[in-house]
This record gives sequence, C-alpha cells and structure tokens, in this order.
Amino acid sequence: MNAFEFSFRDQSLHALPSGGLFWPLENMLVVSDLHLGKSTRAARFGGAQLPPYETTETLTRLATDLINTGARRIICLGDSFDSPDLQTALPEADLLTLATLQAGLDWVWIEGNHDPGPVQLGGTHRSMYAVAPLHFHHISHTTATPGEVSGHYHPKATLSLRGRALTRPCFLFDDTRLILPAYGAFTGGLHCHDPVLTRLMAPSAQAILTGTKPCKIPMPGQAPLS
Repeated sequence: MNAFEFSFRDQSLHALPSGGLFWPLENMLVVSDLHLGKSTRAARFGGAQLPPYETTETLTRLATDLINTGARRIICLGDSFDSPDLQTALPEADLLTLATLQAGLDWVWIEGNHDPGPVQLGGTHRSMYAVAPLHFHHISHTTATPGEVSGHYHPKATLSLRGRALTRPCFLFDDTRLILPAYGAFTGGLHCHDPVLTRLMAPSAQAILTGTKPCKIPMPGQAPLS
C-alpha cells in the first residue's frame, strides 16, 4: 500500500493514493464526497454529460482500499450521494456492490449538504461521529475544535515538476483540522489557494497530494511563517 504516513493530533494516519484516509490504530478507513450517482443526476436534469461508469469506478476504488487496508470500520464524511433521491436509484449492479462492501463492516454515514443521510441503506447514520481525539464532520467549522476531520471542499493543489504543472486532489492539515479530498470520480475541486480554504487553514498548513506516490508540500496560497 503506497500511502503517505503523517501525524495529526498525535495519531499516525495514512493518506492513501485514492484520497482515502486510513487510521491503523482504529482499523478505520475514512472517505469523503463519493458523490455516487453524479452522472445519473446530470443526465436526469440536463447537466454536463459524464461517463456513466463513475459510480462503478468509485466503488471499485473503495473495494480496493478496503482490501489493502483490512479496515473493519468505514466513515463516509457526507455527500456520499449526489442527491438524496439517488440512494436507491442507482443501477442494481452498483447497489449490489455497495451492499456487498458493507457486509460485516461497521459503516457510518455522516450527513452532507447533498444528502441528509442515506437512511434507506444499512449502517449507522450520524450528523457527526467522534473517536477520541478525532471527530468527524462533513463541513469544517470556522472555529474548529482540535482534531476535526472533514471534507466538502474537494481541495486540490498544483505542483510544478520539471517545468510542468501537476494538479492533484489533496489533503489539507494543520494543528487543528484535517480536510480530505473528494473520493468520487469526476468530482472536480477547489484550489487550495482559494480564500475559502486559506481562511480556514493556519499558515503552517500542509498539503498531501494524492496519486501514485502521495507527497507533502506546504499548502499553496498560505502566507509563510515569520
């Protein structure tokens, strides 16, 4: 498993190439913003046409991470579905895959702004979830309690490498909060130099770029420490 190990609130965490987060001590996999059914919603309401297999691709990625980590608990940090009515409207094959992934696992759905919680599906449904010293929400609070883990913003960063610009979804973290990238396929992202994110994160914040070999860089857009 080609993960990047880092410390947050004195806990050893692994940033996975996929954008998932593994917490070995708790045998826990955390993912955010799967946006399952995004292409279905776009087709239904005349939005941008997306490849119809995005949900299958996301679930395949999730299955791989579950196998590689051996996680027994999974936390989905909200916006797991692109809209509430898609929870049971996905293709039967995708619903069957999801049910198979859930079997035997402690599965927690956190409410998002796109989905209030997929209550028709198995698992536990929460507005937030805490395992000390970390606590899990969908959207980061302006004034965060130390140990906050969230998603929602789909952060991404650009790194110049040998004269080429490489843009990847990324994790953002400082001493107080950790924001996960979007896990779902074709979800887009918000550059981490955007004021929305620079206001949330401390000047010391770091970014971990996803991809085949995750790497850590100073969060772009943050003022350097004096």
